[in-house]
Amino acid sequence: MSYKIAVASSDGKVVNQHFGHSRQFIVFEVNDVGKWSVIEIRTTNPVCGMGEHNDSSMQKAVKLLSDCKIVLVSQIGYGAQQALKSEGIEAYIISNFIDIALVEVVNYIGSKNYFE
Repeated sequence: MSYKIAVASSDGKVVNQHFGHSRQFIVFEVNDVGKWSVIEIRTTNPVCGMGEHNDSSMQKAVKLLSDCKIVLVSQIGYGAQQALKSEGIEAYIISNFIDIALVEVVNYIGSKNYFE
């Protein structure tokens, strides 16, 4: 079963963006054998502005990622985490190179039969 992972990254190399500050999410598709490829970059307006967010901007961000099962971020607030979770999206806080983060998450998911 393939699935999508969205990564909050400003440079395409490192998971380095807070969910609410991210202007883009790189979307990877992971196939049945755990191999991934970039399928697109989705741009958005940051959810947080000066430490605050509104429900409308949060819902737009969640909708943008609604077909993803996982979001990798460097930080995320409780409200954003719950908004994602309510749509079946798990957020993982992991600050690392994207390739390393994907290996860790894909291996974790594979070892847990995560989607079954």
